[in-house]
Amino acid sequence: MKPFKATALSLLFIIAFSGFAHAQTPEMEVLREIGAAPSADRIEADITKLVSFGTRHTLSDTTSETRGIGAARRWIKAEFERISENCGGCLEVFYVSDVIEGTRRIPEPTNVVNVIAIQRGTADPNRFVVMSGDIDSRVSDALDGESESPGANDNASGVAGVLESARVLTNYEFEGSIMYAALSGEEQGLFGGQILAAHAKEKGWDIKGVLNNDMIGNIQGINQVIDNTTARVFSEGTRYVETEREATIRRYTGGEVDSPSRNLARYVDKMADLYIRNLDVMMIYRLDRFGRGGHHRPFNEAGFPGVRIMETNEDYNRQHQDLRTEDGVEYGDVLGEVEFDFAAKLTGLNAVVMAAMSWAPSPPAEVEIEGAVRPSTTLKWKALDPEQNPQLAGYKIYWRLTDANQWQKSVFVPANKTEHTLENVVIDNYYFGVASVSEDGFESPVVFPGPAGSFGD
Repeated sequence: MKPFKATALSLLFIIAFSGFAHAQTPEMEVLREIGAAPSADRIEADITKLVSFGTRHTLSDTTSETRGIGAARRWIKAEFERISENCGGCLEVFYVSDVIEGTRRIPEPTNVVNVIAIQRGTADPNRFVVMSGDIDSRVSDALDGESESPGANDNASGVAGVLESARVLTNYEFEGSIMYAALSGEEQGLFGGQILAAHAKEKGWDIKGVLNNDMIGNIQGINQVIDNTTARVFSEGTRYVETEREATIRRYTGGEVDSPSRNLARYVDKMADLYIRNLDVMMIYRLDRFGRGGHHRPFNEAGFPGVRIMETNEDYNRQHQDLRTEDGVEYGDVLGEVEFDFAAKLTGLNAVVMAAMSWAPSPPAEVEIEGAVRPSTTLKWKALDPEQNPQLAGYKIYWRLTDANQWQKSVFVPANKTEHTLENVVIDNYYFGVASVSEDGFESPVVFPGPAGSFGD
């Protein structure tokens, strides 16, 4: 694996922070390279293989070598192990599982098994960014573990994206860790995510972001729109784990649209604009699609930042349907409806986000703000641990108008400072945040002050 290291850093660093928006810096070049690296052919091969198991329903066969979710998860684990062999053993590959029973969709004891691969960081190995996809598929009856259930787009596309991201990113070394997760039990109640989130808390893993990829291969919607240039990112507005006291603070200081998940979504949107050709990300200010759920939700409920990345135009005739044709309408989630180039594009977006976050220092902690009834605004934060963040060059203070969806203005602060005053910038008129910046220009997501925006210690 090759670590990223820029040349002529001093000059480029000055350019990067002097306001020249079009300056070409080394971090831009390597992230564009990563964004373009995913192979549509390899993604097609992986989706085809996953479809070949017939059904991947959580309640399907676990002993067959060719059919059912057991065969599928063993193949995924073997594929992660092959990827690891190619990078000299750089991945830790293992299962994380638990037995679920007595629920509406899992009435009998069932082992719900996730396949995990970890690419450890060189300086801060306990800090993670996670990319996930769902192994399991389903048809019309949520308890039908026997019928053909290809699950080509929902969600073999997401698992294929996770595998392909691992192939791309294991060519590099990062200061922070990356976790690639193929989760199970999503269609039965988001159980795989619950199991992994609980495991992460038990292990004390410091998860700074979860990128849940659920359906990244469809470009034609039931609304007859065909579009391969947009994607959606969903995120919670206020933290699920917010306490009553924290809610009171937020009521008076703001933060309704600045949870860590929401600022992770802004980060995804920014990466798409900068590094993914012909892709515009729609930030949807909602946890998930209206009244529906996804596998980032259990991580949010455990206190971890997480978002859902997916296609813009869904075809509901292709989701959770028995394979059939009625009145000339074809139903079912089949291979022929997946656009592999589009899946590769969204995979590239995920890879860029994970690379940038893992090369960047950790998001700042204990960010505070003051400035009420003053002409200026002051931000303070805790200094990052230099052993865990040897790449730290400094911090960037961001601010934006309260009705703007993206950060608009910024100022750089050197690493030896943990406080900065914005003269004549009135606190009442803007939202503020702080990001950390590496020597090579990689930035963390922006952290909104106070508990509403905290990414953790």
